[in-house]
Amino acid sequence: MAESSCCAVTSKGQVTIPQMMRQQLGLHRGSRVCFELVGDHLEIRPARPASSPTNSGFGLLKTTMPPVPSDFDPATLLQP
Repeated sequence: MAESSCCAVTSKGQVTIPQMMRQQLGLHRGSRVCFELVGDHLEIRPARPASSPTNSGFGLLKTTMPPVPSDFDPATLLQP
């Protein structure tokens, strides 16, 4: 069942997300959230990047070798 909690909106339009809910969602100071108006209520979700480097794996390996030119053709390695 969904958890529920009520709070007041400040004069600046701010609300406090209860600590237990922040912890469950992994929200901390500086976290970003997304708002969506659904019918007669507002849904708030943690903003997640589309693809983080840890999900894609890009950039995880370091090398001291120079970068490969963009016009490099791997088939040239097979020629005697």
